[in-house]
Amino acid sequence: MVGLGKTGMSLVTFLLNQGAEVSVSDTRELPALQKALSSFLEKGYSLELEGGGHSLPFFQKAEMVLVSPGIALDLPALRAVEAQGIPVWGELEIFSLYDQTPVVAVTGTNGKTTATALLNEMLVSSGKNTYLGGNIGRPLMDYILQGEKREIVVAEISSFQLDTTRRFRPQVGLLLNITEDHLDRYPDFQAYVDSKASLFRNQGMDTPAVINWDDPLCRSIGERLPGPVYFFSRMNRVDRGGYLDGPKAALRLSAGTEIYPLEGFSLPGVHNLENALAAIVGARLSGATPEGIQKALETFKGFGHRLQYVGEIRGIRFYDDSKATNVGAVVKALEGFQQPVILIAGGRDKGGNYGPLQTLIKAKVRHLILLGEAREIMRKQLSPHADTITVDSLDEAVLTAFEKGRPGDAVLLSPACSSFDMFRDYAQRGDLFQEAVRRLADQNGGTGS
Repeated sequence: MVGLGKTGMSLVTFLLNQGAEVSVSDTRELPALQKALSSFLEKGYSLELEGGGHSLPFFQKAEMVLVSPGIALDLPALRAVEAQGIPVWGELEIFSLYDQTPVVAVTGTNGKTTATALLNEMLVSSGKNTYLGGNIGRPLMDYILQGEKREIVVAEISSFQLDTTRRFRPQVGLLLNITEDHLDRYPDFQAYVDSKASLFRNQGMDTPAVINWDDPLCRSIGERLPGPVYFFSRMNRVDRGGYLDGPKAALRLSAGTEIYPLEGFSLPGVHNLENALAAIVGARLSGATPEGIQKALETFKGFGHRLQYVGEIRGIRFYDDSKATNVGAVVKALEGFQQPVILIAGGRDKGGNYGPLQTLIKAKVRHLILLGEAREIMRKQLSPHADTITVDSLDEAVLTAFEKGRPGDAVLLSPACSSFDMFRDYAQRGDLFQEAVRRLADQNGGTGS
């Protein structure tokens, strides 16, 4: 087992319960690894540990190598053992061998977590007993470990998970969108596109795909699939699938059209309308009722750090979109704002191109505040299109945005980069942004959410 995060620990637990001899390789030093696995070691389980890195001799002793999703597949030891014919698998491959429950799986560059959770809520509101897991933070192998039978597994699936599977075949698969991301991990953009498309590698004639018509890359993938495809579109009517009809969502599956009013759908941004359409189609194909779908649309509140309103200070409204770790997510965020925006962006560069932001920044952004490792790269590409300021900290970014802001402006943290240069993860970055806004509100008579 390479990497001992949540997924790795779940796999190790399962394999030990099956009687396997397990070795664990992790970048953490050996004492930390022993502490994490102490409950198994104390019970006398067969465990061999390698801390502080990944060595080829340690890998070569294995009959099979399993990798956590966060482990880069170009790791020299992985490449070497794969060349020797030792299988390199991930969680999805093991899950597929043991799972007997239908799976509805959601992938895409942006919106996966929201669409997956909303789809799950639609099924739950329809009386279905579900297991929600995958990249959403709950390992799929935990479902196998629990041994409690559910009616359907609802899974958020990342490209990293897809890269190490061959058998995985969801009963319904959703592809939301594809924009540049993780180019620090993939050799080129096409490799990333191919990874997303592999969700449908084993699609059969009875396993529908739900695909974004408005995204040309997704549409081309859908048009090549052998099985049934249901498109969703925010901008066009589709013959089979879901689309917007004014303030309502329309769904066409076979005979007739179902209508779902969206007045009670509270998630902001045009991208969340796309998430809603995808979830409606996917949920209905997975057995949700129209009543359950409508109830979920009206009650689902979403997640933090995704265009989350934080508060208002002297007429300036602050929004936390820390989860926007790629350019496509920032494009969707900016599209949803009608008022002038002060954009706080930057972090660790992921190898993408910031060019797609230029037109929107020129049209909507009055001030661009950049921080983190990528700030100079971003400044070179984006500074001609808005007044650009570089800062050294998130606190400085918030204060600068407030000082530059006018009543009616929106201050938007939407980084287009990962958080790992300055923060533990995107959630910590968002939490600290919100704390900075609330401190500023306390000092200036503002209101926080």
